[in-house]
Amino acid sequence: MDRYERIVLLHRLLRAARRPVPLARLIDELGCSRATVYRDVAYLRDALGAPIETGDGEAASFRYAETAAATFELPGFWFNSEELAALLALHAVVARADPGVLSSALAPFRARIERLLTEHAGGQAPPLERIRVLAQGVRRLDEHVFRSVAAGVLARQQLRFLYRARSTGNETRRVVSPQRMVHYRDNWYLDAWDEDKDALRSFAVDRMRQVETPGARARDVPDAELDAVLAAGYGIFSGTPRAIAVLRFSAHAARWVADTHWHSQQEGHFMADGRYELKVPYANSRELLMDVLKYGPDAEVVAPLPLREEMKSLLALAQQTYQRGPRG
Repeated sequence: MDRYERIVLLHRLLRAARRPVPLARLIDELGCSRATVYRDVAYLRDALGAPIETGDGEAASFRYAETAAATFELPGFWFNSEELAALLALHAVVARADPGVLSSALAPFRARIERLLTEHAGGQAPPLERIRVLAQGVRRLDEHVFRSVAAGVLARQQLRFLYRARSTGNETRRVVSPQRMVHYRDNWYLDAWDEDKDALRSFAVDRMRQVETPGARARDVPDAELDAVLAAGYGIFSGTPRAIAVLRFSAHAARWVADTHWHSQQEGHFMADGRYELKVPYANSRELLMDVLKYGPDAEVVAPLPLREEMKSLLALAQQTYQRGPRG
């Protein structure tokens, strides 16, 4: 255990202790000599300002002063090697899923973590190439728009922006009370109360532009209402579920489907022949059918009948496209 990790562990031991910690226990917990414990205690007290009290008596002991134990924190970044590695992996996920948006803001933080990891490893640079993140379906995102939206959410201020609907291409000016940002399938969305529509809506952040803060305080919508309207349906589409989809997957695909999170209220079970039956609520069928189509002949929509007929229509249209042959 290097010095960084001993200092972190020493701090945690003394902060959590309800009575003085004997020197013998510190030697055992830190895995070091008596002299090293005294040096670490002195560094923690004198250099970092820890409120350490030394116990009187035959056996040496140490504790944090009761008046300061709950509030004292180590200054700066103090993590062990595993925590630093986890932070670096988290940064890699953020940086590669949202290149240029959050990565630039977190660049100084990443550099600090890399330096600490290098010190932990005795001067060897961390093998960052061993952390690989593959982002799929990421849409182009304006950094200024993203930061303006995030600031409005955190500051609880209304937002005004131009929004271009993906389905129609029409652009409208919206004034909303932002509620929360949602990262879904490598893209960002804003759950908000639309002041003009007087209803909850979800907006794709990449479809926004000219984001402004008019100065009005945002209204707060209870979490339960947000979830009931925006998180109860399937995928990103809002609305109260109107039906339960019954899906069946072949024995070949069953293992993957059973381990996949489809919906917070999903129900599934293996059938006697090895197939897997899954039930998920949905409000809008579009995204659900797209996900089922990925499994090709290994998936079947069983119920309700309108959903099954809609899938049959999609497959028939796809078959017609291939029967016509490629277009020049």
